[in-house]
Amino acid sequence: MPVARTARRHLRVTTAATVVATILAGAGVAAAESRTATAPSSTAAPQRGTLLSAELLYTLTSRKDSAAELTSSGYDPGAARHGVDAYRLVYRTIDAKGRPTTASGLFTLPRGVQGRLPTVSFAHGTGVHRIDAPSMQRKVFLTGPSITYASAGFATVAPDYLGMGTGPGKHPWMDVPSETTASLDLLRAARQFTPRTGRTLDRDVLVTGFSQGASASLGLGRALQAGEDRHFRLGALAPISGAYDFAGAEIPALLADDGELEPRSSMAYAAYTLVAFDRVHDVYENPGEVFRDPAVEELFDGMHTGPQMISALPRTLDELLTPYGRDLLASPKGGLAAGLRATDSVCKDWKPEAPTRLYMAQGDEQATVRNTANCAADFRKRGIGVPVVDLGAVDHQKSRHLGSNVRGTAEVVRWFSTLR
Repeated sequence: MPVARTARRHLRVTTAATVVATILAGAGVAAAESRTATAPSSTAAPQRGTLLSAELLYTLTSRKDSAAELTSSGYDPGAARHGVDAYRLVYRTIDAKGRPTTASGLFTLPRGVQGRLPTVSFAHGTGVHRIDAPSMQRKVFLTGPSITYASAGFATVAPDYLGMGTGPGKHPWMDVPSETTASLDLLRAARQFTPRTGRTLDRDVLVTGFSQGASASLGLGRALQAGEDRHFRLGALAPISGAYDFAGAEIPALLADDGELEPRSSMAYAAYTLVAFDRVHDVYENPGEVFRDPAVEELFDGMHTGPQMISALPRTLDELLTPYGRDLLASPKGGLAAGLRATDSVCKDWKPEAPTRLYMAQGDEQATVRNTANCAADFRKRGIGVPVVDLGAVDHQKSRHLGSNVRGTAEVVRWFSTLR
């Protein structure tokens, strides 16, 4: 029988200490390979962006080491000029309801570069396990952009997001407001930490992100331009292959099942949409309302890997969703409609004043290119023509979507380098 909402909410509670211990064990972070600096305790009220700890995860000693790391991860090493120091920062932020919490992120610094460093913020794409985050894995798809920018001379922050990395709770996927606060507060924590290394961060932040992180980057760019931080400003925007029009383009495309999007990915995104938006906006009373098998919800508990989730999901949308669940995605209402309005506002309620480019790849099998076209059209309505860069036919692990991040990162680091 379906579990009542109140009972489910209590079952989801996990102590932060248990979560952190589990993550560190799963990531295989050896204490002998890292050094941790912990901020002194304080009786003052918690402040967003307060640095709680900084842990050196690994060092790439030279440009050659950085290039080898990028090559092994499938990224272009052409911009590498420096070795890299990679840190995990843990910091104070707020959750999707505005309550105090903590989060983690990756902070990478170029070796041998002193003084004021140009600053990049990179927001990563979708993951379902809490170690699918930049500060938790190395030499994988997640860390390539951070190493690319740092080895090119940029100080780079990459938020893990809420409920991923060492942060407590469940991840509120595609919740742009909390992605924005997590990203901004990581910048603040990095600013506190950087003087310990003898450097400082430039005020103008070059903001980029991929897939889920493309929307997150636009949210951060909007916040910086609006003056939500007294120090940092928006320097440039370069999102890659985002789902900027989730309700108007992405969900209709995954429901159409017409061959544009890859079916298994669409199955995962359909399920994740309902589960994740329910965490913030109360989309359903119990998962049996929207899923034929209520156990689908638990596949997104942060402890299942992507392959485990994919293999456990049904093969078709009709097998996955109840008639009500499918109708809810096709015609969002209530909490889902409210959440999607916030997610889909990233291109609609402002216009960037800093240099901006949108990157996409024709044939993207996960994020329909109509997302990018609609975002560019929304900006045109506000009087700004944003260039759209087609990254062409490039695959990574047989995926055009993933390939757009690899090629997009190489293109963006070259563009950012001209803006320094």
